[in-house]
Amino acid sequence: MKRNMLKLCAMLLSVTALTGAGACAEESAVQVGSLKGPTSMGIVSLMEKAEAGETAYDYEFTMATAADDLLSQVIGGKLDIAMVPANVSSILYNKTEGGIQVIDLNTLGVLYVVECGDTIQSISDLAGKTIYLTGKGTSPDYVLQYLLSENGLSTDDVTLEYKSEATEVVSVLANDASAIGLLPQPFVTAAGMKNENLRIALDLTAEWEKVQEESGSRLVTGVTIARSEFIEENPEIIADFLSEHEASAAYTNENPADAAALIAEKGIVEKAPIAEKAIPYCNITCVKGEEMKSALEGYLGVLCELDPTSVGGSLPSEDFYYILK
Repeated sequence: MKRNMLKLCAMLLSVTALTGAGACAEESAVQVGSLKGPTSMGIVSLMEKAEAGETAYDYEFTMATAADDLLSQVIGGKLDIAMVPANVSSILYNKTEGGIQVIDLNTLGVLYVVECGDTIQSISDLAGKTIYLTGKGTSPDYVLQYLLSENGLSTDDVTLEYKSEATEVVSVLANDASAIGLLPQPFVTAAGMKNENLRIALDLTAEWEKVQEESGSRLVTGVTIARSEFIEENPEIIADFLSEHEASAAYTNENPADAAALIAEKGIVEKAPIAEKAIPYCNITCVKGEEMKSALEGYLGVLCELDPTSVGGSLPSEDFYYILK
């Protein structure tokens, strides 16, 4: 079995250290990194099976709260596979001069406009409003600006109030019944469980698809990347990982209660009820091949037009997209 071969390699490496005998090219485990939130929610089944020895290979998982923590490990060769924000993958590709490739999309749009009232029914209804959101110059900011422009508005027509963390936006919504917020999941669900008057006014994934209906572009939150060198040396591992990732994402979507229990157990989301209620809104997926390329290429193209620095200065070349043969 494949995972037994990796264990054998680990044993041989131990013998090598003691005797100076020949080396084994394989490492003892495939190192996988992910971010707390929807990207990790889609691999909880894979994590559980790996712990039980039921996966094709041994996997060791690292979870982080900030993308930078994963990127340094990818660049340093400590992670073979990582789940990162979509635009960050392009930045890393440019920074490493093609040192990574995208192997799948793991999360589509997770952004929602929320309010306590019933005033927002469309993007055009945001005119004249103040919107609270996080991260000036980050993907949520660019997505909102793009959708405003596609609906005949600009940042001159709205007031954008930036907060440093999503919890700050949640706090504003809790204290001001007239406030409008832009939040990602699972913060939307967590806020709604504390404030029964809060409602989802706009699903930005749906709004994106309205204006990109013919292009094939999708609103993409998270992608899975792998080091190009690792892919070249281990195409069979990548193929098996993609199959297992796809099955794990399907498990989360099809078994929200059971998946939520695992999500809470592994500290991805604090409470299982929040995770369970949020899963249907997280757009957890595993999109591969040409569909992945079309969706991500269009999304990055929009970001690049708004601000080239958001994708690392320029769009990636064709070899950025790993299409499983």
